[in-house]
Amino acid sequence: MDLLYTHRPGSPAKDPADIAPHHWRADLTTLGIPRFSGPQIRAEDRVLDAWMRETARFGLSIVDGLGDQIDAGVDVAERIGFLRKTNFGTTFEVVSMPDPNNLAYTPVALPLHSDLPNQEVPPGFQFLHCLANQAEGGGSIFADGFAIADDLRAQDPDAFRLLSDVPIPFRFHDQHYDIRVRKPAITLDHDRRLLEIRYNAHIAAIFDMSAEIMPAYYRAYRAFMRMTRDPKYRLSFKLESGEMVVFDNRRVLHGRDAFDPSTGYRHLHGCYVDRGEFLSRLRVLART
Repeated sequence: MDLLYTHRPGSPAKDPADIAPHHWRADLTTLGIPRFSGPQIRAEDRVLDAWMRETARFGLSIVDGLGDQIDAGVDVAERIGFLRKTNFGTTFEVVSMPDPNNLAYTPVALPLHSDLPNQEVPPGFQFLHCLANQAEGGGSIFADGFAIADDLRAQDPDAFRLLSDVPIPFRFHDQHYDIRVRKPAITLDHDRRLLEIRYNAHIAAIFDMSAEIMPAYYRAYRAFMRMTRDPKYRLSFKLESGEMVVFDNRRVLHGRDAFDPSTGYRHLHGCYVDRGEFLSRLRVLART
């Protein structure tokens, strides 16, 4: 009888990984970003669980105490689960390089964006471990895409509807790959709750919706873009060597100030863990 009552119609099973997102804006300040010790995460499941829950809640956290060992950040990520491999590899180096196939591999400023919206399922949580950051400039910028979308829904419902209903083309292509998908910029679940933000002006392909809605769609897209540039939504800070920023790539937008490579070396080592792996680990940890 207990089993029947627990699983009665209209009573979904409780999910310990269902953590309500806390939407934040610039008033969170950098002091409000959850911060945890890398060595403690690697050593203690209790700390791992606390860090993951705060990272899920805010979509953003900082892990420190990792030093300049190139695999230290990967070791933290693998405490959650296996890494997501993409066309950029299982891990990637964010450094200025000749003949780049991505703006991240240049010293120019990067506007706020999400990574790889051209993928059928974009990577989930991103890990960027700072190995060196001695150059002038190169500060990191973050914004809660869910907070921006929520405010847009309240301020301009028609713009929000277009961005969440109309699929647009995304494409990445180089000598070896041509990866495309058509998805809305804002994805909602069946209850119209925010599920995912796909926003990357450099990977969005040419808009090809019908002529009847194109002018309105461009207005909606510009409205969202203006909000990403509004200081009220943005947090900016410069990562120090040994620190790693972790964020939900399908929620939190990230960018970077330009830097001058002639003034010092800048090197971040990155990887991804998908949301499914992240949520699975939270459920397993909840058992103990």
